Amino acid sequence: MTSLEEYIKKFEERTKKYIPPRSEWGPVEKALYGVKDIYRVDLKEAKELRFKAIKFQFSRQYEKNRFYRKLCKSQNIAPDDIKTEDDFKKIPLLEDRFFKSYPEGRDFALWIANIYTGDLPDILISKRNPRIDDVLREFNQKGLKIFYSSGTSGRHTFIPRDEKTFNRAIYGAAKGFASMAYPNLDFERVRGYLSLYVKNINLFAGIMGGMLSGLLKHVDYGIVLNIEVTTNMLQAAMRGRRNLIVRLASLYIDWRRTRKFITWLKERYNNKDDIALLGAPFFLNHIMNLLEKKEMYFDFGERSFIVTGGGWKVRENVRITTKEFREKAERVLGIPQTNCLDAYGMVEGNGFAFHCPEGHYLHLPYSFYYPMVIGKDGEKIEYGETGRFAFLDALADSYPGFIISGDEVKLLEHCPVCDRPGPVLEPEIKRARGEEVRGCAEEIRRMLSIGSR
Repeated sequence: MTSLEEYIKKFEERTKKYIPPRSEWGPVEKALYGVKDIYRVDLKEAKELRFKAIKFQFSRQYEKNRFYRKLCKSQNIAPDDIKTEDDFKKIPLLEDRFFKSYPEGRDFALWIANIYTGDLPDILISKRNPRIDDVLREFNQKGLKIFYSSGTSGRHTFIPRDEKTFNRAIYGAAKGFASMAYPNLDFERVRGYLSLYVKNINLFAGIMGGMLSGLLKHVDYGIVLNIEVTTNMLQAAMRGRRNLIVRLASLYIDWRRTRKFITWLKERYNNKDDIALLGAPFFLNHIMNLLEKKEMYFDFGERSFIVTGGGWKVRENVRITTKEFREKAERVLGIPQTNCLDAYGMVEGNGFAFHCPEGHYLHLPYSFYYPMVIGKDGEKIEYGETGRFAFLDALADSYPGFIISGDEVKLLEHCPVCDRPGPVLEPEIKRARGEEVRGCAEEIRRMLSIGSR
């Protein structure tokens, strides 16, 4: 068996383009790049790293972000007030819906400028009445990625990420998967598969695609879309409206990539390859259902993986549980349930929680990410109680990553099943009452309507 030191050395070689020179490391870099297994950091060491990283980031956001500094002053909070980890609860949180509160037209660019932390690149908007996608193109050309996600209302969440924040998010996601996949994952041997890759899109699902592409030596793609998928297209899909072009494209994509995926599985199995499938649960579930109907079964074994993310809706008003999905993957693909790992993250944050193989609890990266649960009164509540998920994210340089989400969770101090020391979320996460359904997988599912026929 490969030692952890050798494994991490290979991992860092695969992801070196995301790692800054060690001479440039500050508290945040040490908390992310300076640990080996991201879910097995000694608790005392992790708390020291996390406190320094989050205090550094809070001070930075306070000094460099005008609107966030105003918010802090309105609550009479300053960096000097954060003396211990207990003081983290004083740090002002932004509601996730705040990032949906943007204006249209030229004012959208000004809104981005106001929430952005640091020096914003100069852009030139020539159109008199630009659409949001026009503004996104201008920022993209200057190296700033404005990622988005949306809910059932079609109203998008926009988060600006500079190169440093983006690289941290990719690296952190890759390290999360690699940590949970040790020792069975072979970066050189395994063949990865992305069922759908859209080159020209700022949907947050691209983070996960980039994670797998950067980590594995061999990655194959199902359908590669070169067309621009705009916010208007996704907005129409989330609201249940699809034009004829999108309807025809979705039928074509569904047929073509389904056939290509099944052919790929047969080729890999006949070649005795290990595989790693990355995708939204609804599509992988769709493929497995087709395979069962055709009575086609595989046995890929203990060195193959499935990585899911983005939400567990498979049709309108129909969800599949993570347990049902794992059982189907073992039955149809021969991939052990221990190797079916779901990732939980959101467009507003840069920390990803991954299932542990032993119990499938969602482990949080606790050396740079401070999780909390907020009760109905707006106050932090204890471990084991249900409330809205909130977090302090030290990786977010380009915006204040101190967020309260609309997800309803239960946070546990330690995993009840495995021996990893950090905090976990119970596996089944719901939207809090009154909060709209959201997630990148849901957006793509609605756009393609897979599983609705």
